[in-house]
Amino acid sequence: MTWIARRRAWQEGRVRAALERSPERRTGFSTISDAQVERLYGPWDWTAGPDGEPTGPGGPTAVDHLGQPLGTGRWDEFDPLRDVGLPGEPPFTRGIHPTAYRSRLWTMRMFAGFGAAEDTNARFRQLLAAGQTGLSIAFDMPTLYGYDTDDPEAEGEFGTCGVAVSSLADMEVLLADLPLDRISTSMTINSPAAPIWAMYIAAAERRGVPRHVLEGTLQNDILKEFVAQKEFLFPPSHSIRLVTDTIEFGTRELPRWNTISISGYHIREAGSTAVQELAFTIADGMAYVEECLRRGLRIDEFAPRLSFFFNSHSDFFEEIAKFRASRRIWYRLMTERYRAENERSTWLRFHTQTAGVSLTAQQPLNNLTRVAIQALAAVLGGTQSLHTDAYDEAWAVPSAEAALLALRQQQIIAEESGIASTVDPLGGSWFVESLTNTTERAVWRYLDEIDRRGGMVKAIAEGYPQREIADAAYRFQRELDAGERTIVGVNSQVDQTERLSIPLLEVSEGSRRRQLDRLDRTRRERDSSAVEAALIGLRDAAARPGSSETNLMPHFLRCAEAYATLGEQCAVLRQVFGEYREPVAV
Repeated sequence: MTWIARRRAWQEGRVRAALERSPERRTGFSTISDAQVERLYGPWDWTAGPDGEPTGPGGPTAVDHLGQPLGTGRWDEFDPLRDVGLPGEPPFTRGIHPTAYRSRLWTMRMFAGFGAAEDTNARFRQLLAAGQTGLSIAFDMPTLYGYDTDDPEAEGEFGTCGVAVSSLADMEVLLADLPLDRISTSMTINSPAAPIWAMYIAAAERRGVPRHVLEGTLQNDILKEFVAQKEFLFPPSHSIRLVTDTIEFGTRELPRWNTISISGYHIREAGSTAVQELAFTIADGMAYVEECLRRGLRIDEFAPRLSFFFNSHSDFFEEIAKFRASRRIWYRLMTERYRAENERSTWLRFHTQTAGVSLTAQQPLNNLTRVAIQALAAVLGGTQSLHTDAYDEAWAVPSAEAALLALRQQQIIAEESGIASTVDPLGGSWFVESLTNTTERAVWRYLDEIDRRGGMVKAIAEGYPQREIADAAYRFQRELDAGERTIVGVNSQVDQTERLSIPLLEVSEGSRRRQLDRLDRTRRERDSSAVEAALIGLRDAAARPGSSETNLMPHFLRCAEAYATLGEQCAVLRQVFGEYREPVAV
């Protein structure tokens, strides 16, 4: 008897009898992305549909917006040996390393930042002492928008969502006594990424740590800002130029640094589905690759240092499938479209953060369970590093106790669960592999549509991904309001007598005063002529005709070393590039 015949008999016999005794809870089940979830999965889901017809992710057969073949393969020829394969072998569905966590655990990189540099430095030292293995710097809103702490535009925003960094003086305090030559540092910064990175490099070199040994990641993904997070400063063309400058500079000068973390996290936080998160993130990555190729870089020069950043949401198996599909798609793009020859260029390496948008202010201790499930999905999906959100983040920047507890969740998964003992423990699961294929098929459809529109930059200008995300967010909220989706403590098991009793972190006025005093002292004590010369050099290089090929990173380094402030540097760029104003959606 074939699998299909045996399943049909099972449905007509045992399932029908079971349903007569106890009907299923609802008529249909689906993922958060609205992909249908079947009652049962088996080998038929890899090779044939219910009627014996070939299934699997059917990729597009057209050319892309550059006229190159998409090269996604024919999914009616899906071959588990080839398309799932083994860990450490193409297409890396099961992971990029053959021994995975048996050789090295993921980096436990807790995102942290608040108040002045002294406050965040103290938090970093606490986390390192507790076993954290990587730094991750959160910057406050004025820094993210390129303003100094004393700028009128920064009023009321000091240190509330990250650390304030206005000059090299702040960066030196922030990094004091941290082992920069032995630990990697991630910095979540986008529009002002280049000058902030220059401050980090300058601070390290002043301590005797040469730039070529520095290891870390710069988020630096400006396209997702236009799509989702909206922390942009300059028009897209100038913004992408700055990203390309950092990739080119890092390729030449900092071989251990990931100069961009192409970020789906914020796309998901804006309300996208898992499929949209993956599709739009990969499309952003393609745009950066193509810009670097236009700059004259060879694919195997810079692609090995590209990295990604994904969200891990609450739909456990859908998130695992998303991570698996991401590696396979990137491998195919890098080999078949961009002709990479270095295998490391084809690896999709990613950091994961649990879903901040899933945290609830109601019954906040429930967030501990949500975060644990999401972290487990990230590990089973093969993440290279992980941040676990603290349970109190729906209320404020995490307290020290909550941040430590979030780190402990990772450590328990790593040391007590047994998950790290074998490579890709869910590989070969009929459900997981089928959902991976379904996810990939849906992502290729999006990539095909983006190519039809002329690439991601043009698609963003048309508002295409923005509309898709808005529609998905609206659909989810409508389902939540109708009770079709459940969030415990919000629209189910609501506690009307709940009272908040968790301790919340508050940024002190003394912290703000320290920051302002240091900024004032920096301006008084620095060499004003050196500052002026550095800023003029930056302005001239940015404005020079044909300057789009002139790398601005050396000028940002000179500005940093002269203690020019972030606000002064961004003011120069605003004068040259102009400021971007998002068109009104109609």
